[in-house]
Amino acid sequence: MKNQLLTLSIIQKGDRVLLGMKKQGFGKGWWNGFGGKVEEGEELDEAAKREIDEEIKVKVNALEERGVLYFSFLGDPKILEVHIYSVTEFKGEPQETKEMRPVWFEIKNIPYHNMWPADSKWLPVFLEGKKFEGRIDFDEDKNVLGFEINEIKLQEIKK
Repeated sequence: MKNQLLTLSIIQKGDRVLLGMKKQGFGKGWWNGFGGKVEEGEELDEAAKREIDEEIKVKVNALEERGVLYFSFLGDPKILEVHIYSVTEFKGEPQETKEMRPVWFEIKNIPYHNMWPADSKWLPVFLEGKKFEGRIDFDEDKNVLGFEINEIKLQEIKK
């Protein structure tokens, strides 16, 4: 089975991070970065920019791929291959949409207690400016069964 390709972007401004409260669908009720499925024929960076525009109505000027995570869920043969991007330059003011409610958080106050349980494993590595690759295994209730996060050089990220 082929991996399902997704993007996830974390928007930073100084010592603050923009997260969105997911209002519907996968991850509803949790704070998250912005992203989603890569459409047929779409480049990863194009997908990341499109998803941000759809979810919070801002235009990305620059982004940098920082890592890739492989998520598996017990009982589901599908692997989610999520390419993680850093966004520091964008145009527009983040707006709430039917899917996301954006809120700025100081890095020291990131609400890990109300995020995907694995975010506390990889997001600190990301916020240190490091490049990484990893895997995270979940049970049916989205509890972390196991994980591995490794710092890498950007050119080592698998495409």
